[in-house]
Parts: sequence; structure tokens; C-alpha cells
Amino acid sequence: MAQQNKTKKKRFDMPDAFVIIFGILVLAAIATYIVPSGSFEREDVEGRSVVIEGTYAETEANPASIIDIFLAIQQGMIDSANLIFMVLIVGGIVAIFEHTGAINSGINALIQKANGRKYPLIITFIVLFATMDLVGLSGNAVIAFIPIGIILAKALKLDPIVGVAMIYLGQYVGVATGTFDPVITGLAQRIAELPLFSGAGLRFAAFIALLIVTIAYICLYVRRISKDPSKSYMGISAFGDTGDESAEDFGPFTGKHKIILLTFVAFLGLFLYGVYNLDWSINHLAAIFLMMGIVVAFIARISPNEFVRVFIKGAQGLVYGALVIGLARSIVVVLEDGVVLDTIVNYAFQPLSALPTLIGAEAIFLFNMLFNMIVSSGSGQAAIVMPFIVPLVDMLDITRQTGVLAFKLGDGITNMITPTSGVLMAVLAVGRVSYLKWVKFVFPLVLLWALIGAIFIGIAVMINYGPF
Repeated sequence: MAQQNKTKKKRFDMPDAFVIIFGILVLAAIATYIVPSGSFEREDVEGRSVVIEGTYAETEANPASIIDIFLAIQQGMIDSANLIFMVLIVGGIVAIFEHTGAINSGINALIQKANGRKYPLIITFIVLFATMDLVGLSGNAVIAFIPIGIILAKALKLDPIVGVAMIYLGQYVGVATGTFDPVITGLAQRIAELPLFSGAGLRFAAFIALLIVTIAYICLYVRRISKDPSKSYMGISAFGDTGDESAEDFGPFTGKHKIILLTFVAFLGLFLYGVYNLDWSINHLAAIFLMMGIVVAFIARISPNEFVRVFIKGAQGLVYGALVIGLARSIVVVLEDGVVLDTIVNYAFQPLSALPTLIGAEAIFLFNMLFNMIVSSGSGQAAIVMPFIVPLVDMLDITRQTGVLAFKLGDGITNMITPTSGVLMAVLAVGRVSYLKWVKFVFPLVLLWALIGAIFIGIAVMINYGPF
């Protein structure tokens, strides 16, 4: 009987993230045989390649062969090399920081100052990162802050999902609404010929609504696992082999620890300055972490050999998540090489023009949520779909500002679960959270966000949300 139960249990095991993503890759390859190949002409708008509406033409079919599927995996790894190696470098340098005890002791001191009240700390982190991306500040740099969330969650005796959620989901409250985001919202409004940041009032109201729901959702999960750790999606041993280690093990928060943390803040500040003034990228973030690690090792008197040993051990723990990033990218490689992305957009928007006003607006929102599962880059998606949204909303007698809102909410919401998002996969890799466990945790919140988004799209249509 016991053997039968064991066999039955094995039969219902969820497939690994690699298995699921490979399955999606095969479906993408099959799509290249079913969906006609085609493309639009494009023009350069402020350094970005933007689709010219009405220029779609079918092209020679280029379906993916069996060898193309496996070549796409290699190409996905190559295309994602900057993210993959950045994740490994961050993992190694975070291990150096943990080795010094600075972050752990600092978090412990913070908890003591808060008298152990976990909810104010968690809410503060969520609001902080939501506010940063209200103005488009953190972007991909959010990856660098994940270790702090993980260590705080560990010190509060929670699980890594909470550590990732309070930073990443906090950030995406800001991303999904983009109230004052000069990059994605700015590009969408320029294509729609709207004044920069116009219509900020309704986007800010959506920001507040999503923020409240997100805080409540995370805090309810925290309360549940605080009462019964076995209800964590990560299991009772949420932090694996290091689960018994606590912040108290690193002793008091010393002057040397403060200097190390100030070094961390200074280097991250340097990176953020570079992002907004020197066009720095993910590669620069990896370089900044390496420089930071060497300086911290000097302050903490870590020998070169010990530095290498600790670094390699930290990087090894993130190999699984780093490789998932490349595999997820292979899906987009197959669709791009098959020249079917433009066809999907062209065929999707044609029937929308015949819909009633309110339903049409909601359909645009829904399309963007689904299309974002393929093209997760906000600016990339804006360049592809906004040239279609503008004439479509004009035809449906919907304001262009409503079109921007439908695009922005659609772009942000499904980024919380799409496996093609390199940033999400990097975040989960650094946080050591399984993709499947993350989806299990966050999917109900995605549905709540989608409902709130649909309500705000309806409001925008009813109030004739403007200008234009």
C-alpha cells in the first residue's frame, strides 16, 4: 500500500521549470509552421525601432526545424549572457557580504530597533520600492536589492518568497502604472503624441489601489506562514541548508559592519547615477558588484584565496536559476527567427476595430497582458504595439490616454509571471526561489491586479480620460 501511494504521488509531481519552459519552446516552434511569416516596416524614433502601422507584408516562411529548437537554446544563452553572468557575479559577491556578517547583523539591528514588529518593516520595503519605480528609478537594478530582502525575510523567520515579493512586487506596483516613468510611459506617450506624464492622476490612483492590494496580499501570506511554517510554498526548510543560521549568529552590529554597508550603498548609488547619466546597463551592474566585492574584502580582511572560495560557492548556488534565464530567452529566439511576432500583432488588432468602445478598450488591455508573455520588455512592447493602439483607439472613439493606460497596465501585470522575462528569472535566481513555487504564490495576485486594471480601464472610458 505504501509503495502504491508513493507511485501515485510521483505520478502527480509537477514538472521542473526547465521541462515547462522547454515545452513552451516546442509550442513556439510548432507555431512557426501554423502562423504565417510577416513583418512591418520600421522607423527610428529617438534611437528605438518603431513599427509603421499599415505596412505589414507576408514574408517567406522560416519554420523552426528540430535542430533550430536546440540551436535556439544555445542562442538564448548567448543573448542572455549579460544577465546570466550578472546573476552568477551577484551571487558570488552577496556570499562575500554574508561572509562578513555585515548585512545579517545590520538587519538584526534594524529588527531590534523595530522591536521585532515585522509588518511595519515589510510594508516599508514594499512602499519604498513601489515609490522608486513610480518615477522609473530602480528598473533592472532591482536585482541588486533582492539579497537584502532575502536576508530580512530570513531574519524575520519567514521564507525567500517574502524576501523577493516585498522588493520585486513592490517595484512592479510602480512599473505597472508608470505614473512618472520617463522611459516606458514616456515612449508610449511620445508615440501617442501626448504631453509627457499627462494623465498622471488616474495612473497614480491605480498605483495606490495596486499598492494596497499588494501589501495586504503579502502580509496575509506572512501571517499564514508565521502561524504555521509548513504552509510556506518553500516548505518548512525554506532556506535549505542554511535555514538554521540566523542574523544573531553574526554578533553585534559593529563599526566595520557599518563601513561595509556604506560601501554597498555608495556603489549602488554610483550605479544608479550611471544608469541615468551615463547610459549604464546590466554589464555595469556586474562590474560594480565585482569592484564592491573587492573593496569589501579589503575592509573585512578577507584573503584572496578565501575570497575566491566564498565567491565560487555563492555563484554555484545560482547556476540553476541563471541557466533558466537563457532557456526562457530561447522561446523569443524561435518566434523572432520564424518571423511570426508581427503577424500575431497584425491579426490580433484587426478584429478589435469592430468592437464596442468599452469592450474594445478592455480587449486592448487583455491583448497587452497576453502579448507581454512573449515580449516582456516594456520599451520593446511599446515600440511594437503603440503604433497600432493609436489609430485603433481613434477608430473606437477612445482617448489616446486610455490607450496608453491599457498598454501600461497590460505591460506590467503579467511581468510578474512570464518566463520570458530575464529580469524575473534573474530575481528568482538570486532569491533562490523556484519559478513554479513563485507562480503558485503570485498567480492569485496577478488575477487581482488584472481585475483592478480592468476596472481602471472602464473608469478611463467612462470619464473620457484625457487629454486627447
